[in-house]
Amino acid sequence: MNDVQLCSKSDECGTGEEVEPCGAALRLYQRALAEGSLPTQDARPCLLGLRLLSERPAEPGVVHPVPPTAAAVSVFRPLRERMDRFRRTEQSLQAAFAQFDAVYNDTRLGEEPAFTLLVGASAIGDALEAGVDACREELLTAQPGGGRPVEHLVGALDRDMRLLSRGTLQRTIYQHTVRAHQPTLAYIEQVVAAGAEVRTLAEVFERVIICDREVAFIPASDDRGAEALEIRQPAGVRFLAQTFDRDWARSIPVDEQSLAHRPSAVISDTQRAILRAIVAGETDESIARKLGMSRRSVAVHVRRASEELGSRSRGQLGYLIATSGVLDTPG
Repeated sequence: MNDVQLCSKSDECGTGEEVEPCGAALRLYQRALAEGSLPTQDARPCLLGLRLLSERPAEPGVVHPVPPTAAAVSVFRPLRERMDRFRRTEQSLQAAFAQFDAVYNDTRLGEEPAFTLLVGASAIGDALEAGVDACREELLTAQPGGGRPVEHLVGALDRDMRLLSRGTLQRTIYQHTVRAHQPTLAYIEQVVAAGAEVRTLAEVFERVIICDREVAFIPASDDRGAEALEIRQPAGVRFLAQTFDRDWARSIPVDEQSLAHRPSAVISDTQRAILRAIVAGETDESIARKLGMSRRSVAVHVRRASEELGSRSRGQLGYLIATSGVLDTPG
C-alpha cells in the first residue's frame, strides 16, 4: 500500500508521519457531505488517500463522501497486516538468535576466562604453581623489591630447577640491590649454573610472571600478596611481555664472574637512580621502596651527594643535581 497522503500545516498536501488535515480539506469534505457528492476533479488527493471520498462504478466522474469510521477500517487494515508481519519477523529473529546464543554460551563455557582475580595468598600460590608447572618453552619473571625472603627462595629453587631440567628457558629481572643480598645471590648462582639468565636493574616496573607468553600474573593491589590478576587475554599478555623485553635489553647480566663482585656499572646505575629521584622530589622512604633498598642505605647516598655538591637542604640538593650536569654524563 502506498503512503497515505495528508494535508500538513506547512503545505497543503504532503506526506509524512506527523500531519494534520488542512482547512481546505476539511471544508471540501464538509461540502461533499452537504451536497452528497463532488466532481472528481474537485477532490483532493489527501481525501482520496484517506478513503473519505470514493468513486462508484455506476457514476463515473463523481466521488461520494464516506463515513470516517468506515474509511478508517479501510486505511488501517493493511497497516495492521504489515505490523503483524513485522511482529512475526521480530519473534522469528529473536528465536533464531536465542539458538545461536545457546551455542555461543555452550562453546565458551569450557574456555579459560580472559581475566581472573585471585584473592588471598593460597589462591595466588595455587594459580601460580599451576601456571608455571604448565610452562614448556619460556618463563619470564620480574621481581622488584630487592632481596627475597629465604622461604620464598627455597620454594622457587625447587620449581625453577625442575623447569630448567626439562629445557624451559628462564629469564628473570631483579633490582641491583639483590647483588648485596647473600641468600638471593646463592639462589641466583644455582639457577644460572643450570642455564637460567638473570639480570638486574636499578628500578623494575612491577612484579610480573609470564608463562609461554600465553598467561601472565600481576599484582592487583599495593599489597602484592593480597590480590593478583591472572591474564590470558592475548593483547594484555603481549603488552606485558614487550615491556619485560624492553627492561631486559637495558639491564645488566648476572653471570658467574659478576657474582664474585659488584660491577661499577651497577653502583653507578643505582646512584643515578637515587639522584634522579631526589630531583623529582621523592622522599628517602619512597626511593627505598622503589629501588628495593633500605631507607638507611638511601640516606647514605643522599648524604654523600650533599657533601660532594655542598648542599644545605633537600631542595637545594635537588637543584644542584639538576644543574650540575651529573645526570647528563654517562655513568
